[in-house]
Amino acid sequence: MSKEFSRTRRVAEQMRRLLSEIVRRDIKDPRIQFLTITGVEVSGDMSHAKVFFSLLEPDADPAPAETALAKAAGFMRSHLGKAMHIRQIPQLHFIHDTSMAEGARITSLIDDVLDKDPEGSHD
Repeated sequence: MSKEFSRTRRVAEQMRRLLSEIVRRDIKDPRIQFLTITGVEVSGDMSHAKVFFSLLEPDADPAPAETALAKAAGFMRSHLGKAMHIRQIPQLHFIHDTSMAEGARITSLIDDVLDKDPEGSHD
C-alpha cells in the first residue's frame, strides 16, 4: 500500500511541475497570467487530479481564472500525456488555494498584535 501511495505522490509532483510549466509557457489566456500551481492531489486510481492554484494578487476574484483553467484542461491533459509515461492522464479539477492568502492574513494579525505590545508583555 505504501508503494502505491508513493507512486501517486510522485505522479502528483511531476504533474505539478509540468502544469506550472504549461501555464507559464503555453497558455496565453490573460485570465491565468498571474497564478501559480501550488499543488496536485491524484486519486488512488489515477483517474482524477485536484489541481490547486493561487493568484498572485490575493484579493482578486478566482472565478475567471478557474473558468479559464477548466477551458484549457483538455489542452493541458494532452501536453501531460506527451510528457508523462503513464497509461491514463487524470481528469483535472481546478481548486482555488487560499492558504497563501490566509497565511498572509494571519501574519498581518500577529504583526498588529506585536505592534500594539512592543515589550512583549503577556498580562
